[in-house]
Amino acid sequence: MASVNSKGQTLQTAWKMLIWLLVAQVMVSFVGRSLAPLTILIGKDLSLSHTQIGLLPAALFLGQSLAAIPSGLLADRLGSKKQLFGTVFLLGISFILITLTTHFYLLLFAVVVGGGAYAAMHPTTNRGILYWFPQHSRGTAMGIKQMGITAGSALAALLLLPAAKEIGWRPALFISCLVLLAVGALVAYYYQDSAQSITKKSTLSNKSEFWKDLRMVLNNRQVLLLSISAMGLQGAQLCLTTYIILFAFEKLEMTLVLAGLLLVLAEVGGSIGRVAWGAISDRFFAGNRMIIMFFVTILTGICAIIFAMLLPATPLLAVLITVFIFGFSVSGYNGVWMTIIVELVQKEKSGLATGVTVTISSWGVLIIPPLFGYIVDTSGTFTYGWLYVAVLMMVVVLVLKQTTSQQQMKGGDKHVD
Repeated sequence: MASVNSKGQTLQTAWKMLIWLLVAQVMVSFVGRSLAPLTILIGKDLSLSHTQIGLLPAALFLGQSLAAIPSGLLADRLGSKKQLFGTVFLLGISFILITLTTHFYLLLFAVVVGGGAYAAMHPTTNRGILYWFPQHSRGTAMGIKQMGITAGSALAALLLLPAAKEIGWRPALFISCLVLLAVGALVAYYYQDSAQSITKKSTLSNKSEFWKDLRMVLNNRQVLLLSISAMGLQGAQLCLTTYIILFAFEKLEMTLVLAGLLLVLAEVGGSIGRVAWGAISDRFFAGNRMIIMFFVTILTGICAIIFAMLLPATPLLAVLITVFIFGFSVSGYNGVWMTIIVELVQKEKSGLATGVTVTISSWGVLIIPPLFGYIVDTSGTFTYGWLYVAVLMMVVVLVLKQTTSQQQMKGGDKHVD
């Protein structure tokens, strides 16, 4: 009976810790992904082209790619609690600097620094989920935590864009950073690492051990191939969130407010998708999460083709449904992706594995959104941009097939509980 009570208390504590991780993720995403809803105002303020606008998310993910592996290593060594506030603090300060600059390249530099802080949240929170939750409920927990990313982004579109129109994008973003710092301090105080996590922190004491573990992760072909797949999906996701307001405003001739609500709808779809896809993989596919990746990729490609055909005369309901499904798929897969990655390696290396996959996948965001913007600039239409995304999803399906083949060759072996 004591053992049962102990397990019940542990599970109850796990869900409490998940709430704190979710709160942290929401606020970090609220600020970190604020560039998407504010893009049109920043672009007007600094007279940016579509290509330059595409460089904003690219800069964010450049910082993410540079910091992902070091932050993953730190998460393995320090645990989640110690890294939480440092991450929030760096992000808040870097985005405050964004509100103070009027030069595009200084803006990009501050975004790169903020991207480094944003990257640290992935291994920090993923490690918390991995140790607090057993394998049979981990997909759902990871989906809930990852929902914080799209929820934060949706809140940014819902609150920041109207506020920025009233008081300016700089004051609106500045106030948001102050709220982030306050909430970050609260979360860092109340969140606790699990006892198992504390006793199993990485004990890397020299560079040779680090490089040995890094090579071990990189030599895992499933991790590598899944990370390459995520490059395409991450790039497609940022094409949607970065350009949907401009697309709706310029191509579909919507008002700025209605265009902003499309971004909110896409992020709401993504938030629901992150929980739904994780729960579906747990309950209906017995933890076989690769099939979810196929579903997501195919749906994303279909939605991109539909986007390419949308016209100003298209019924609003049809646009809303397509936007929701687009977000549900391309912004909803992240929890499943992260869960697969941490289950493919030893628990003690989960932070490092997360860092590796985030580093690799971030290159998709460095390349794909700016190229999308370049296609729009040179062709004079968004149609070819969305067709480019559809073709990209065909490539991702082929890479996922290779990932599945590797899994079958290894007999489905996974490093899980």
